[in-house]
Amino acid sequence: MKNIHFIGIGGISMSGLAQILKARGYRVSGSDMRKSEITEHLGQLGIDVTIGQRASNIKPDMDTIVYTAAVKEDNPELMAARASGARVIERAVLLGDLFDEYGVPIAVAGTHGKTSTSSMISYIYMQAGKDPTVAIGGILQNLGENFRVGNSSYMIIEACEYMDSFLHFHPKIAVITNIEAEHLDYFGNLERIQQSFRRYVDGMRPEGTLITGKELAPLFYDYTGRLWTVSLKAPADILGANIRPHQESLGASFDLIFQGENLGTLDIYVPGRHLIYDALCAAGAALADGIPFETIRSGLASYRSTKKRFEYKGTVGGVMIIDDYAHHPSEIRATLEAASEVPHRELYVVFQPHTYSRTRSFLPDFIDALSGADHIVLADIYAAREANPGNIHSLDIVRGLKEKGKDCCYFPTFDEIENFLLKNMSPGDMLITMGAGDVVSIGESLLGIH
Repeated sequence: MKNIHFIGIGGISMSGLAQILKARGYRVSGSDMRKSEITEHLGQLGIDVTIGQRASNIKPDMDTIVYTAAVKEDNPELMAARASGARVIERAVLLGDLFDEYGVPIAVAGTHGKTSTSSMISYIYMQAGKDPTVAIGGILQNLGENFRVGNSSYMIIEACEYMDSFLHFHPKIAVITNIEAEHLDYFGNLERIQQSFRRYVDGMRPEGTLITGKELAPLFYDYTGRLWTVSLKAPADILGANIRPHQESLGASFDLIFQGENLGTLDIYVPGRHLIYDALCAAGAALADGIPFETIRSGLASYRSTKKRFEYKGTVGGVMIIDDYAHHPSEIRATLEAASEVPHRELYVVFQPHTYSRTRSFLPDFIDALSGADHIVLADIYAAREANPGNIHSLDIVRGLKEKGKDCCYFPTFDEIENFLLKNMSPGDMLITMGAGDVVSIGESLLGIH
């Protein structure tokens, strides 16, 4: 494997993996459907990036061609790749091959919280001088990247369950933050998701450590390695207790109780109880590897939100603008709970639903979750990998919210949404642009960021 070509190199995970391999001396190229900051950055690093996916992008000297689960089989570039004689593999297979090369592979799985938790672990391991290689799904504030090339036996990754991608990973230390109904376009129901997670745990390295929520522990009753449970409520092996919100900064202090012993106080400077839980999971991974508590403390204290996770974008006209990746009802609830910890007058949320299947499957839950905001604005559904089935629309969420007496509206264009916000928001308000698509551009436009 010398010349590696990525179909869809502009994705956050693909781009990070491409840069790791480039740094390790491989010749790397790729294509993407559209130009972006990521593709331009890759070009500046000397990676040949072609905009547009076509058969002519496949060259005779490519020996490995990588694609994402989102690339369809009728994609002309993928079809040409399969006919070329080169090794053609999904992104997770390549990452799994790379992951297996490390002596201490650490993976974070779960339907929510993967990026925050894996980021926190990365901060702790860098603080500990472990020099880890990192490949996660969000931009680390202290690196400005979603990856890090280390020179040690440690590698930290996110393990995504979609399309069973994480079955290619065999961690020694595994964190499973939670398991909920998600990606139902692939799994169909929660039972199949749980079965997939059990298969993932079965594939862990022998004598490993599994760290998961205490309510999930019964699902892995036959796991033969070390299993530690995590909770904000006793009993649990890793417990967060005596939570005290910071009075002059974001976040909170809390005590880390490990198997009944109070190890001391931890501080995180990001809001939300869900992030305290993520910090406990990260601390558990470090404890499993023998990292001292003081190093865990300093690593977590240095952590700041990853890009698109309650990310402060700026303030304009006295309105604080936050961007968040939340696109599942549970994530929305957690984000709005975090917002409640930050002083503000009225809370405006601009929500861009992500995929038609998810919006339809969780319609009542989206309505319930979004009702926690004072004012809700709906954008069109971001299709991502799907075609419009014609049976779901953002207006369905609007109708449900209005039935609950909420101030809610829909606009078909971002320009109309911006105009509405400019007319209605007041100094002291908070605006959260929310979703996994391109809704972030609304807040950036208001701030004059281009």
